[in-house]
Amino acid sequence: QVQLVESGGGLVQPGGSLRLSCTASGRIPRFNVMGWHRQAPGKQRELVAVITFGGSANYADSVKGRFTISRDNAKNTVYLQMNSLKPEDTAAYYCNLAIGTINSWGRGTQVTVSS
Repeated sequence: QVQLVESGGGLVQPGGSLRLSCTASGRIPRFNVMGWHRQAPGKQRELVAVITFGGSANYADSVKGRFTISRDNAKNTVYLQMNSLKPEDTAAYYCNLAIGTINSWGRGTQVTVSS
């Protein structure tokens, strides 16, 4: 069983930055894929960015060039550096870890971009 805990959300002005963190605990298989998804009110959850155990990353078109995903395998932690934030980035952000039959989610952290 894998548990994920996110942190780092908050209120930020347009153009600002935030850094999200997610730490996994429990029985964590190696070579997993970790990622960030988000869900705005009234919308479906969408993929933001994913990163493999080896560090290969992919991003949603809407965040390319503004967000950077990274991970520290020794700490079982994935990060999401978010720059140039826009009001449309406002959402609950969820951490995910997947490998094989394991697909675990955190409880989410709220990001609100508003002046």
